[in-house]
Order: sequence, then C-alpha cells, then structure tokens
Amino acid sequence: MDANRRQGGIQQLLAAEQEAQQIVNAARSAKSARLRQAKEEAEREIAEYRAQMEAEFQRKVAESSGDSGANVKRLEQETDTKIAQLKEQAANVSPEVIQMLLRHVTTVKN
Repeated sequence: MDANRRQGGIQQLLAAEQEAQQIVNAARSAKSARLRQAKEEAEREIAEYRAQMEAEFQRKVAESSGDSGANVKRLEQETDTKIAQLKEQAANVSPEVIQMLLRHVTTVKN
C-alpha cells in the first residue's frame, strides 16, 4: 500500500504543479494583456495631447501673425501721418528760412 500511496501522492503533486503552472500562465497572460492595453491607452492619450498642443500652437501662430499684420498697418499709418505733419511744418517754416538765408547772404559786413 505504501507504493500506491506514494504513487497517489506523486500524482496529486503533479496535478497540483500543473494547476499551479496554469494559474501562473493565466496570470502572465492577463498581465501581458493589461500591459498591451495600458500601452495602447497611453499612446492614444499621447496622440490626443499632441493634437491638442498642435492645435493650440497653430491658433497662437495665427493670432500672432494676424497681430503683426495689424501692427504693420498701424505703424505704416502712423509713419505716413508723421511724414505729412513734418512736410506741413516744413512748408510753413520754409518761407521764413528762405528769408533768413537771403538776409545773411546778401548782408555785407565791414
């Protein structure tokens, strides 16, 4: 009977080992599946974040380029206004300057 008992004990141990191996394999498979799922989720989140940042960047580029166009126009208008004012001032002062120059040129000093 000892031989049968040993044989039965060995069979139980082998069965327990196989069951344990199946449990370990199932756990590894589940872990591997979860890691793949987590990686896919992370890649999806990264793609969404990247798209969001790209959209924000493009919006800021569009805003800043629009602003620079408006700034250029504003500066051109200010420059044209300033030039017109200077021309007007020069035209107002021009006869006086001409008279002053003529006086100094035509005056003879002893």
